[in-house]
Amino acid sequence: MASPVSPPWRERANGFFSSSGVKLKQASRSAGTFVGEVAKDAGGTVAEAAERVGSLMKSRWAFYKTLQEHIRSAATVTSSLVKKGIAETKDVVAIGKVKVEENLLSNIERWQKGVASNDVFGVPIEVVVQRQHSVRPIPQILVRCADYLVLSGLHTENLFKLDGDRKAIRQLISLYNQDWNAPVPEGSNPLDVAALMKCYLASLPEPLTTFQLYHGIREARSNINDVRNILSKLPNVSYTTLEYITALLLRVNQKSSLNKMDARSLAAELAPLMIWQQGDSKADFHGHLSYTSRGPSKAVDLAASSNIASESLYDEDDGTGTSTLIPLDDGAGPDYGAIEVVQCLIEHHNAVFTDANETVWR
Repeated sequence: MASPVSPPWRERANGFFSSSGVKLKQASRSAGTFVGEVAKDAGGTVAEAAERVGSLMKSRWAFYKTLQEHIRSAATVTSSLVKKGIAETKDVVAIGKVKVEENLLSNIERWQKGVASNDVFGVPIEVVVQRQHSVRPIPQILVRCADYLVLSGLHTENLFKLDGDRKAIRQLISLYNQDWNAPVPEGSNPLDVAALMKCYLASLPEPLTTFQLYHGIREARSNINDVRNILSKLPNVSYTTLEYITALLLRVNQKSSLNKMDARSLAAELAPLMIWQQGDSKADFHGHLSYTSRGPSKAVDLAASSNIASESLYDEDDGTGTSTLIPLDDGAGPDYGAIEVVQCLIEHHNAVFTDANETVWR
Protein backbone atom coordinates (compact mmCIF):
# COMPACT_ATOMS: atom_id res chain seq x y z
CA MET A 1 0.00 0.00 0.00
CA ALA A 2 1.56 3.28 -1.03
CA SER A 3 2.51 5.75 1.53
CA PRO A 4 0.99 9.16 1.21
CA VAL A 5 4.36 10.93 1.90
CA SER A 6 6.36 9.24 -0.77
CA PRO A 7 5.91 11.72 -3.57
CA PRO A 8 7.11 14.78 -1.64
CA TRP A 9 10.21 12.98 -0.45
CA ARG A 10 11.09 11.85 -3.86
CA GLU A 11 10.60 15.29 -5.17
CA ARG A 12 12.83 16.62 -2.47
CA ALA A 13 15.38 13.94 -3.12
CA ASN A 14 15.25 14.51 -6.80
CA GLY A 15 15.56 18.24 -6.24
CA PHE A 16 18.47 17.73 -3.91
CA PHE A 17 20.33 15.51 -6.28
CA SER A 18 19.50 17.76 -9.19
CA SER A 19 20.79 20.85 -7.43
CA SER A 20 23.80 18.91 -6.18
CA GLY A 21 24.67 17.86 -9.71
CA VAL A 22 24.39 21.43 -10.89
CA LYS A 23 26.60 22.55 -8.02
CA LEU A 24 29.10 19.81 -8.72
CA LYS A 25 29.21 20.83 -12.35
CA GLN A 26 29.72 24.41 -11.38
CA ALA A 27 32.33 23.42 -8.84
CA SER A 28 34.05 21.31 -11.47
CA ARG A 29 33.98 24.15 -13.89
CA SER A 30 35.31 26.53 -11.28
CA ALA A 31 38.00 24.10 -10.31
CA GLY A 32 38.97 23.62 -13.94
CA THR A 33 39.07 27.32 -14.46
CA PHE A 34 41.12 27.75 -11.33
CA VAL A 35 43.49 24.96 -12.28
CA GLY A 36 43.80 26.39 -15.75
CA GLU A 37 44.50 29.81 -14.41
CA VAL A 38 46.96 28.38 -11.92
CA ALA A 39 48.60 26.37 -14.67
CA LYS A 40 48.62 29.39 -16.90
CA ASP A 41 50.15 31.50 -14.19
CA ALA A 42 52.69 28.79 -13.44
CA GLY A 43 53.50 28.44 -17.13
CA GLY A 44 54.00 32.16 -17.40
CA THR A 45 56.27 32.15 -14.38
CA VAL A 46 58.38 29.29 -15.80
CA ALA A 47 58.64 31.03 -19.15
CA GLU A 48 59.68 34.24 -17.52
CA ALA A 49 62.24 32.39 -15.42
CA ALA A 50 63.54 30.57 -18.46
CA GLU A 51 63.73 33.83 -20.35
CA ARG A 52 65.65 35.44 -17.51
CA VAL A 53 68.04 32.52 -17.30
CA GLY A 54 68.54 32.64 -21.07
CA SER A 55 69.18 36.35 -20.95
CA LEU A 56 71.64 35.88 -18.13
CA MET A 57 73.43 33.09 -20.03
CA LYS A 58 73.61 35.27 -23.12
CA SER A 59 75.04 38.10 -21.06
CA ARG A 60 77.61 35.79 -19.49
CA TRP A 61 78.50 34.28 -22.87
CA ALA A 62 79.01 37.74 -24.35
CA PHE A 63 81.27 38.57 -21.40
CA TYR A 64 83.34 35.42 -21.81
CA LYS A 65 83.57 36.00 -25.56
CA THR A 66 84.79 39.55 -24.98
CA LEU A 67 87.26 38.26 -22.40
CA GLN A 68 88.49 35.67 -24.88
CA GLU A 69 89.01 38.35 -27.51
CA HIS A 70 90.99 40.41 -25.01
CA ILE A 71 93.11 37.37 -24.15
CA ARG A 72 93.77 36.69 -27.83
CA SER A 73 94.65 40.32 -28.44
CA ALA A 74 96.96 40.34 -25.42
CA ALA A 75 98.61 37.12 -26.64
CA THR A 76 99.15 38.63 -30.09
CA VAL A 77 100.66 41.77 -28.62
CA THR A 78 102.82 39.72 -26.27
CA SER A 79 103.99 37.53 -29.14
CA SER A 80 104.88 40.59 -31.20
CA LEU A 81 106.77 42.09 -28.28
CA VAL A 82 108.62 38.82 -27.69
CA LYS A 83 109.54 38.54 -31.38
CA LYS A 84 110.66 42.15 -31.43
CA GLY A 85 112.67 41.59 -28.28
CA ILE A 86 114.32 38.51 -29.78
CA ALA A 87 115.11 40.42 -32.98
CA GLU A 88 116.56 43.33 -31.03
CA THR A 89 118.55 40.90 -28.90
CA LYS A 90 119.92 39.25 -32.04
CA ASP A 91 120.89 42.66 -33.39
CA VAL A 92 122.62 43.52 -30.14
CA VAL A 93 124.39 40.15 -30.14
CA ALA A 94 125.42 40.66 -33.78
CA ILE A 95 126.75 44.12 -33.03
CA GLY A 96 128.52 42.76 -29.98
CA LYS A 97 130.01 39.98 -32.08
CA VAL A 98 131.31 42.48 -34.62
CA LYS A 99 132.83 44.55 -31.82
CA VAL A 100 134.43 41.43 -30.32
CA GLU A 101 135.83 40.49 -33.73
CA GLU A 102 137.13 44.01 -34.20
CA ASN A 103 138.76 43.84 -30.79
CA LEU A 104 140.30 40.48 -31.61
CA LEU A 105 141.60 41.83 -34.90
CA SER A 106 142.95 44.85 -33.06
CA ASN A 107 144.71 42.55 -30.61
CA ILE A 108 146.16 40.46 -33.40
CA GLU A 109 147.52 43.60 -35.00
CA ARG A 110 149.43 44.44 -31.84
CA TRP A 111 152.45 42.21 -31.32
CA GLN A 112 154.10 44.56 -28.88
CA LYS A 113 153.00 47.47 -26.76
CA GLY A 114 152.91 50.70 -28.70
CA VAL A 115 152.02 49.25 -32.11
CA ALA A 116 149.29 51.47 -33.57
CA SER A 117 146.33 50.23 -35.60
CA ASN A 118 147.75 51.70 -38.83
CA ASP A 119 151.23 50.27 -38.38
CA VAL A 120 152.85 48.02 -40.93
CA PHE A 121 155.53 46.43 -38.73
CA GLY A 122 154.47 43.71 -36.33
CA VAL A 123 151.09 43.22 -38.02
CA PRO A 124 149.95 39.95 -39.71
CA ILE A 125 150.72 40.15 -43.39
CA GLU A 126 147.11 39.40 -44.36
CA VAL A 127 145.91 42.43 -42.39
CA VAL A 128 148.44 44.72 -44.07
CA VAL A 129 147.46 43.53 -47.55
CA GLN A 130 143.76 43.83 -46.75
CA ARG A 131 144.20 47.47 -45.74
CA GLN A 132 145.91 48.32 -49.01
CA HIS A 133 143.04 47.24 -51.30
CA SER A 134 145.67 46.74 -54.00
CA VAL A 135 145.63 44.38 -56.96
CA ARG A 136 148.74 42.43 -55.94
CA PRO A 137 148.51 40.67 -52.55
CA ILE A 138 151.97 41.87 -51.49
CA PRO A 139 152.75 44.38 -48.73
CA GLN A 140 153.41 47.68 -50.46
CA ILE A 141 156.46 48.37 -48.31
CA LEU A 142 158.18 45.36 -49.91
CA VAL A 143 157.14 46.50 -53.38
CA ARG A 144 158.52 50.00 -52.78
CA CYS A 145 161.81 48.66 -51.41
CA ALA A 146 162.24 46.07 -54.16
CA ASP A 147 161.58 48.60 -56.92
CA TYR A 148 164.13 50.96 -55.37
CA LEU A 149 166.80 48.26 -55.09
CA VAL A 150 166.31 47.04 -58.67
CA LEU A 151 166.74 50.58 -59.94
CA SER A 152 169.47 51.79 -57.60
CA GLY A 153 170.97 49.04 -55.47
CA LEU A 154 171.85 45.85 -57.33
CA HIS A 155 175.50 46.84 -57.61
CA THR A 156 175.87 47.61 -53.88
CA GLU A 157 178.36 45.31 -52.18
CA ASN A 158 177.09 43.08 -49.38
CA LEU A 159 173.48 44.00 -50.06
CA PHE A 160 171.21 42.34 -47.46
CA LYS A 161 174.29 41.58 -45.36
CA LEU A 162 175.52 44.87 -43.95
CA ASP A 163 173.41 46.44 -41.21
CA GLY A 164 172.85 49.89 -42.60
CA ASP A 165 172.41 53.03 -40.55
CA ARG A 166 170.17 52.54 -37.50
CA LYS A 167 168.90 56.10 -37.42
CA ALA A 168 168.02 56.06 -41.13
CA ILE A 169 166.25 52.70 -40.80
CA ARG A 170 164.21 53.91 -37.82
CA GLN A 171 163.14 56.92 -39.84
CA LEU A 172 162.04 54.66 -42.68
CA ILE A 173 160.09 52.45 -40.29
CA SER A 174 158.36 55.50 -38.85
CA LEU A 175 157.58 56.68 -42.38
CA TYR A 176 155.87 53.42 -43.42
CA ASN A 177 154.03 53.03 -40.14
CA GLN A 178 152.43 56.39 -40.90
CA ASP A 179 151.96 55.84 -44.66
CA TRP A 180 152.15 52.30 -46.02
CA ASN A 181 152.25 53.59 -49.61
CA ALA A 182 155.04 56.14 -49.17
CA PRO A 183 157.84 56.02 -51.78
CA VAL A 184 161.37 55.34 -50.63
CA PRO A 185 162.96 58.75 -50.08
CA GLU A 186 165.24 59.74 -52.93
CA GLY A 187 168.90 59.23 -52.15
CA SER A 188 168.32 56.50 -49.55
CA ASN A 189 171.23 54.11 -49.08
CA PRO A 190 170.40 50.69 -50.67
CA LEU A 191 171.88 49.01 -47.58
CA ASP A 192 169.31 50.80 -45.42
CA VAL A 193 166.48 49.80 -47.77
CA ALA A 194 167.57 46.14 -47.78
CA ALA A 195 167.84 46.20 -43.96
CA LEU A 196 164.34 47.70 -43.83
CA MET A 197 162.99 44.69 -45.75
CA LYS A 198 164.71 42.35 -43.30
CA CYS A 199 163.23 44.29 -40.37
CA TYR A 200 159.76 43.90 -41.85
CA LEU A 201 160.12 40.14 -42.33
CA ALA A 202 161.52 39.77 -38.82
CA SER A 203 158.56 41.65 -37.34
CA LEU A 204 155.90 39.33 -38.81
CA PRO A 205 154.05 37.33 -36.13
CA GLU A 206 154.29 34.29 -38.41
CA PRO A 207 156.88 33.61 -41.12
CA LEU A 208 155.96 33.66 -44.81
CA THR A 209 156.26 29.87 -44.92
CA THR A 210 153.87 29.56 -41.91
CA PHE A 211 154.35 27.47 -38.79
CA GLN A 212 152.21 24.65 -40.14
CA LEU A 213 154.49 23.93 -43.12
CA TYR A 214 157.79 24.42 -41.30
CA HIS A 215 158.81 20.74 -41.14
CA GLY A 216 157.49 19.92 -44.60
CA ILE A 217 159.44 22.77 -46.20
CA ARG A 218 162.67 21.88 -44.42
CA GLU A 219 162.32 18.25 -45.42
CA ALA A 220 161.86 19.25 -49.06
CA ARG A 221 165.33 20.85 -49.06
CA SER A 222 166.47 21.36 -52.67
CA ASN A 223 164.07 18.91 -54.34
CA ILE A 224 162.28 21.20 -56.78
CA ASN A 225 159.13 19.08 -57.09
CA ASP A 226 158.80 18.63 -53.33
CA VAL A 227 159.39 22.32 -52.71
CA ARG A 228 156.85 23.28 -55.36
CA ASN A 229 154.22 20.93 -53.92
CA ILE A 230 154.64 22.07 -50.32
CA LEU A 231 154.61 25.76 -51.26
CA SER A 232 151.32 25.29 -53.11
CA LYS A 233 149.71 24.80 -49.70
CA LEU A 234 150.61 28.32 -48.57
CA PRO A 235 147.96 31.04 -48.26
CA ASN A 236 147.80 33.23 -51.35
CA VAL A 237 149.33 36.28 -49.67
CA SER A 238 152.26 34.31 -48.25
CA TYR A 239 152.87 32.47 -51.53
CA THR A 240 152.78 35.61 -53.67
CA THR A 241 155.01 37.57 -51.29
CA LEU A 242 157.52 34.71 -51.05
CA GLU A 243 157.67 34.51 -54.84
CA TYR A 244 158.16 38.28 -55.06
CA ILE A 245 161.01 38.40 -52.54
CA THR A 246 162.85 35.44 -54.04
CA ALA A 247 162.47 37.00 -57.50
CA LEU A 248 164.25 40.08 -56.12
CA LEU A 249 166.95 37.89 -54.59
CA LEU A 250 167.40 36.23 -57.98
CA ARG A 251 168.08 39.65 -59.49
CA VAL A 252 170.62 40.36 -56.75
CA ASN A 253 172.24 36.97 -57.34
CA GLN A 254 172.55 37.73 -61.05
CA LYS A 255 174.74 40.71 -60.11
CA SER A 256 176.81 38.76 -57.57
CA SER A 257 180.04 39.53 -59.41
CA LEU A 258 179.48 43.17 -58.39
CA ASN A 259 177.60 42.97 -55.07
CA LYS A 260 179.42 39.91 -53.70
CA MET A 261 176.10 38.26 -52.76
CA ASP A 262 175.44 34.91 -54.45
CA ALA A 263 172.41 32.70 -53.83
CA ARG A 264 174.03 30.91 -50.89
CA SER A 265 174.98 34.15 -49.15
CA LEU A 266 171.54 35.65 -49.70
CA ALA A 267 169.88 32.47 -48.39
CA ALA A 268 172.04 32.59 -45.26
CA GLU A 269 170.83 36.14 -44.59
CA LEU A 270 167.14 35.74 -45.43
CA ALA A 271 166.30 32.14 -44.49
CA PRO A 272 166.18 32.83 -40.73
CA LEU A 273 163.65 35.60 -41.40
CA MET A 274 161.46 33.53 -43.74
CA ILE A 275 161.47 30.08 -42.15
CA TRP A 276 161.24 29.44 -38.41
CA GLN A 277 159.15 27.23 -36.20
CA GLN A 278 156.63 28.25 -33.59
CA GLY A 279 158.11 28.64 -30.15
CA ASP A 280 161.52 29.86 -31.28
CA SER A 281 162.86 32.51 -28.94
CA LYS A 282 163.90 34.58 -31.99
CA ALA A 283 166.49 36.27 -29.78
CA ASP A 284 168.73 36.42 -32.84
CA PHE A 285 166.25 38.73 -34.55
CA HIS A 286 166.42 41.39 -31.85
CA GLY A 287 169.04 43.24 -33.84
CA HIS A 288 166.46 43.69 -36.60
CA LEU A 289 163.49 44.29 -34.35
CA SER A 290 165.23 46.95 -32.31
CA TYR A 291 165.02 49.14 -35.37
CA THR A 292 161.26 49.32 -34.85
CA SER A 293 161.81 51.69 -31.93
CA ARG A 294 160.05 54.94 -32.80
CA GLY A 295 161.15 57.12 -29.92
CA PRO A 296 161.07 56.97 -26.12
CA SER A 297 157.35 57.72 -25.81
CA LYS A 298 156.00 54.90 -27.99
CA ALA A 299 158.96 52.65 -28.67
CA VAL A 300 159.79 49.29 -27.26
CA ASP A 301 163.44 48.50 -27.89
CA LEU A 302 163.33 44.72 -27.85
CA ALA A 303 167.07 44.37 -27.51
CA ALA A 304 167.06 46.56 -24.42
CA SER A 305 163.94 44.93 -22.98
CA SER A 306 165.55 41.53 -23.25
CA ASN A 307 168.84 42.79 -21.80
CA ILE A 308 170.61 41.88 -25.00
CA ALA A 309 173.17 44.46 -26.00
CA SER A 310 173.35 45.21 -29.68
CA GLU A 311 177.08 44.74 -29.52
CA SER A 312 176.55 41.06 -28.74
CA LEU A 313 174.60 40.67 -31.97
CA TYR A 314 176.64 42.98 -34.16
CA ASP A 315 180.30 43.01 -33.28
CA GLU A 316 181.49 46.40 -34.49
CA ASP A 317 185.08 45.68 -33.48
CA ASP A 318 185.63 42.60 -35.60
CA GLY A 319 187.08 44.69 -38.40
CA THR A 320 184.56 43.52 -40.98
CA GLY A 321 181.55 45.72 -40.24
CA THR A 322 179.26 42.90 -41.37
CA SER A 323 176.86 40.46 -39.75
CA THR A 324 175.61 37.11 -40.95
CA LEU A 325 172.45 37.33 -38.81
CA ILE A 326 171.99 33.54 -38.99
CA PRO A 327 169.90 32.34 -36.02
CA LEU A 328 171.87 30.36 -33.51
CA ASP A 329 168.80 28.52 -32.14
CA ASP A 330 169.90 28.99 -28.54
CA GLY A 331 173.45 27.80 -29.15
CA ALA A 332 172.76 25.44 -32.05
CA GLY A 333 174.30 25.91 -35.47
CA PRO A 334 172.65 27.57 -38.48
CA ASP A 335 169.44 26.03 -39.81
CA TYR A 336 171.02 24.61 -42.94
CA GLY A 337 167.76 22.98 -43.97
CA ALA A 338 166.04 26.37 -44.17
CA ILE A 339 169.05 27.94 -45.90
CA GLU A 340 169.07 25.17 -48.50
CA VAL A 341 165.37 25.69 -49.23
CA VAL A 342 165.75 29.45 -49.75
CA GLN A 343 168.81 28.87 -51.94
CA CYS A 344 166.69 26.51 -54.04
CA LEU A 345 163.97 29.15 -54.34
CA ILE A 346 166.54 31.65 -55.63
CA GLU A 347 168.47 29.44 -58.03
CA HIS A 348 165.43 27.57 -59.37
CA HIS A 349 162.89 30.35 -58.96
CA ASN A 350 161.15 29.94 -62.31
CA ALA A 351 160.97 26.16 -61.97
CA VAL A 352 159.45 26.35 -58.48
CA PHE A 353 157.00 29.19 -59.09
CA THR A 354 155.74 27.97 -62.45
CA ASP A 355 152.25 29.43 -61.95
CA ALA A 356 153.43 32.88 -60.89
CA ASN A 357 153.17 35.87 -63.17
CA GLU A 358 156.46 37.30 -64.31
CA THR A 359 157.48 40.09 -61.97
CA VAL A 360 157.62 43.45 -63.72
CA TRP A 361 159.93 45.89 -61.98
CA ARG A 362 159.15 49.57 -62.17
